[in-house]
Amino acid sequence: QLQLVESGGGLVQPGGSLRLSCAASGFTLDYYAIGWFRQAPGKEREGVSCISTTGSNKIYADSVKGRFTISRDNAKNTVYLQMNSLKPEDTAVYYCAAVKAVTVQRMCTARIYDYTGQGTQVTVSS
Repeated sequence: QLQLVESGGGLVQPGGSLRLSCAASGFTLDYYAIGWFRQAPGKEREGVSCISTTGSNKIYADSVKGRFTISRDNAKNTVYLQMNSLKPEDTAVYYCAAVKAVTVQRMCTARIYDYTGQGTQVTVSS
């Protein structure tokens, strides 16, 4: 069974940090671009950050540039999203997704993916 499982979400105060993990089972992530997406209540899902198969190409939404860092460890079949200087507007359910043969730009902007996880809640509040 092919699965992506997100973890690491939670409640954090403004200015705090969280690291999200996305672990794959049933398939290897080596050949997939991976993206993090988020969806807040009443809003559309948006691309937060996407990373290419080798990790050489990464893109970020303007709203998270300089605060979030995406990385991948293909040996562990896991992708990470380090989130620093969190703001209340970062509150959302965060999903990871995987896609083959699509650029990271297209993956993040057009929200194209083959697999996605169930999501992990991130709440930024004092």
